[in-house]
Amino acid sequence: MSTKADRYEGIDGLKAYAIIGIALMHVLSNGKYELGGFVFGKLIPNFTNLVFLFMMVSGFGMCCGYYQKIIDRKISVEEFYSKRYIKIWPYFALLCTLDFVISPSKNSLYEVFANLTLCQGLLPNANISVIGVSWTLAVIFVFYMLFPFFCFLIGNKKRAWGVVAAALVFNYLCGSYFNAGRTNIVYDAIYFIAGGLIFLYRKELAEFAVKSKVIAGAILLIATVAYFAVGGNTLTMLFFCVAALVDTLGCNRGGILVNPVAKFLGSISFEIYLCHMVIYRVLEKLHLVHLFGNGLLAYIFTTVAVICGSVVFSVCAKWFLNKVETFLKERVRRVNHV
Repeated sequence: MSTKADRYEGIDGLKAYAIIGIALMHVLSNGKYELGGFVFGKLIPNFTNLVFLFMMVSGFGMCCGYYQKIIDRKISVEEFYSKRYIKIWPYFALLCTLDFVISPSKNSLYEVFANLTLCQGLLPNANISVIGVSWTLAVIFVFYMLFPFFCFLIGNKKRAWGVVAAALVFNYLCGSYFNAGRTNIVYDAIYFIAGGLIFLYRKELAEFAVKSKVIAGAILLIATVAYFAVGGNTLTMLFFCVAALVDTLGCNRGGILVNPVAKFLGSISFEIYLCHMVIYRVLEKLHLVHLFGNGLLAYIFTTVAVICGSVVFSVCAKWFLNKVETFLKERVRRVNHV
C-alpha cells in the first residue's frame, strides 16, 4: 500500500501485534474462561478497540500508496477499484463460503450475499453474523469507496484540520443522538482522517520519532495509561492510536516491531483477522476450546491454536487462490489464442 519512498517498516509489526491482541480478546470473550484480575478483566477485553488502530493504519497506508496518484490523476477509477476488489474479494468469498458450510441457514445465505457485494457497510445498523468480525472490513471498504473524496478532504493541511474537528463532532453525535456505533463509517471516519492527517505530516513526525525515541515512547506510555485511567472513549483511543502510529514511523531497523516474524504476521494480518473466528468455531465444534478445563491452560491452548490455525489457513488459502488465478489466466490466454 505504500511506495518505496514512503515504506515504514514498523507498520507491519504494529498490525501484527494488533491482530494478536484482537485474537486474545475474542478467544477470552467467546470461551468465557474463569479468569480475572487486571490482565483478563480489563487489559485483554479492551483489545477490542484495536480495530480502530487498523482503521487509522488503513487511512495512513492508503494515502502512502494512492493519495498522490489520485491527486495527480495517475490512476484510473477502473484500476483503483479493481485493485481493491481483487485484493479482498477472493479470500473473503472463500471464508464466507466456509462459514456458510459450517452453519447453513436461510438467514446465513442472505448475509453471504450481502458480504459478497462488499457493500454491507452501507446497510443501516447491519448485524451480520456470517464472518461477524467482517464489520471492520465493511467499514474499511466504504472508506475505499469514498477514498477520492477523502483525498479532497485532506487536500491541504488547513482543510484537513477542519475535517478532523467536524469528524470528532460527528463521532460524538453518532453516539449521543443518531444511535450509530462503531459499525458506521461516519462514527469511524475520525480514525481514517487521523491516519490521513498523520500522512500529511509524515516526514516531520518520522523525523521526530527517530530523533526523539525516548519522548515518543513516553508519549505512547502516557496515552496507554490515560486510556485505562480515563476510560476507552474516542479521545483516549485517538490519543493512543496516534501515539502508536507516530512511534512506529521511527522504527525502521530492528526491535520488536521490525523483525522477520512481525513482518510476516503483519503482511497477512487482515487475513488472520477475518479468519480467526472461523478457526475458533471449528475448534469449538471439535470440543477443543475447553480441552483443559476452563482456566488459564485452556485459554492459552485455545489462543495458540487459533492464532497458529489462522496463520496456516491464511497462507494456504492465499496459495490456493493464487493457483486458481494463475489457472484461470492461463485458460483465458489459451482461449484468446484459439
